[in-house]
Parts: sequence; C-alpha cells; structure tokens
Amino acid sequence: MNREFPEKLTVILLLAAVCLCIFGAATGEMEDVFIKAVNICMECIGLG
Repeated sequence: MNREFPEKLTVILLLAAVCLCIFGAATGEMEDVFIKAVNICMECIGLG
C-alpha cells in the first residue's frame, strides 16, 4: 500500500463529514441535537 492512499481516504472522509453536517443543518437537525444536548446536561446537573 502506498502512502498516498491514506491521505486520499482522509480527504474523502473529511469531505463526506462536512457534506453531511451541512445537510443536517439545512434540514433542521441541528436544533433537535441541541435540544437533546441541553436536556441531557440539565439531567446531569440536576436542574431538570
């Protein structure tokens, strides 16, 4: 295996992750994740 393959794979995976993050933000998933994160934090702290 040559050294170029892992670098190309890293770039491809990074681009895929960025595309999926943009898609999720465009469809409103970011708000759902934020609400779930807030709820989990409130339960751990004991405020909720």
